[in-house]
Amino acid sequence: MSSTNKHICLVIPPSPFLLDERVFMHIGILRVAASLEEKGFNIDLLDLAGVENYRDVISTFLEQNPEASTFGFTATTPQIPYAIKMAKMIRKIRPEAKLILGGTHVSLMNSATKKEDPKRSVRATTDMAKLEHEFDVVVAGDGEIAILRALEMDKGIVDADDPKSSLFLTNENLSQLPLPARHLVDVESYKYDIDGHNAVSLICQLGCPFRCTFCGGRNSPFLRRVRTRASDSVVEEIRHLHETYGFTGFMFYDDELNVNKEWETLLQKIIETQEHYGVEFSLRGFVKAELFTEKQATLMKEAGFSWLLTGFESGDPRILTNIDKIASVDDNTRCVELAKAAGLKVKALMSIGHAGESEETVYNTKKWLLKVKPEEFDCTIITTYPGTPYFDEAKKDGDRYMYVSPKTGDRLYQKDLNYFEDPDYYKGDPDGGYISYVWTDHLSPEQLVTLRESLEREVRSKLNLPFNRSGKSIKFEHSMGQGGISDTLLRRNY
Repeated sequence: MSSTNKHICLVIPPSPFLLDERVFMHIGILRVAASLEEKGFNIDLLDLAGVENYRDVISTFLEQNPEASTFGFTATTPQIPYAIKMAKMIRKIRPEAKLILGGTHVSLMNSATKKEDPKRSVRATTDMAKLEHEFDVVVAGDGEIAILRALEMDKGIVDADDPKSSLFLTNENLSQLPLPARHLVDVESYKYDIDGHNAVSLICQLGCPFRCTFCGGRNSPFLRRVRTRASDSVVEEIRHLHETYGFTGFMFYDDELNVNKEWETLLQKIIETQEHYGVEFSLRGFVKAELFTEKQATLMKEAGFSWLLTGFESGDPRILTNIDKIASVDDNTRCVELAKAAGLKVKALMSIGHAGESEETVYNTKKWLLKVKPEEFDCTIITTYPGTPYFDEAKKDGDRYMYVSPKTGDRLYQKDLNYFEDPDYYKGDPDGGYISYVWTDHLSPEQLVTLRESLEREVRSKLNLPFNRSGKSIKFEHSMGQGGISDTLLRRNY
């Protein structure tokens, strides 16, 4: 079944659990598409973000493209149920088709299997076996080079999550790879705004070196080892996005911008780029609180940053210890103060449901938010994604899993989820859309949901911050099967 066909269909599954699916493009699969295009492949891309009746799109595509025989899916953990449903559809209608799965879920599950002790848990190993049953080839780790290996294989795993592998991206080839193939999506259908500037997301580095217990990829080199693009490569992408699409807003979707040793150099080049075009950019990105300095704040403001986002997570010292955050409450407060002094707005990213969480720790988080007064925040109920220490280091405990903090002995209990059916996600509709799959010795899942909603409403009320609201789904329409799939959903490079 190995594929020599130069015609490939890539699929972005829907994400109906998000408040608005048409905000950020899926950069990972667009980078894979660009790599394939560079090698001479013809790419169809089905962008099903925000598409309510995505099954109709798959069915119509198969009807209208009888030659399509290779399909590549990307999927985060909560997208897995939708990717599985589409794979089953394709397999039923076109049994000879080759199905490939990549993305963060398979990467993190593969990473989890390497640490899994069969005496404690086999859930990652079991999940990987199911994925290999549904898809011919699964790709773990960096996909830009690994996709070529996947196309050559009939069955199995391509493990690019190994720094010793030639498939694992280095700083050099990360900088040299072609820019994401955004021409394969309907760019105008994605709506994102940074202080009145039409904005787009980009990535200038991969990986985060820290070991927060709730964060996916802490045991995966693919998501833990920092790899940075050269500053000139990032500026080239900014120039391309400005000249091609007119963007003046840019969201840097890197884990922590200020772990980049060349960060200040890049900021200087961004300043020069704006002077070249005679425009002002509006920028947004993530920083690590304890690494944030007054100089960074000043230079980021000069470069056009209007917003900083930081995963402060909690206002309680014991919770910060349990999640191995490194930053203290004082570090977090100081970060907000430095940002505000430089004229930067702060979005505080908070979470509850950690090991040892109680009414008191949630109250301390609420109290801290009201003290520092961020310009925006969100508070989510934690999820135990594969690849997180919460997941990888938990042990089976009856019909549940239990993680124990090695520093305090505090415990976190987890429902044993079927990721093929349960779209587990960390953020829902603020109006009662949250579900908790975790609990502690002090708080039940229901209590966590209630406390989260109470915190959200009280902080937003006292700081006069509006709720975020969801966007509208896209409805795919055609008449009697005769109409083609719209250019919004299907793009081709030939």
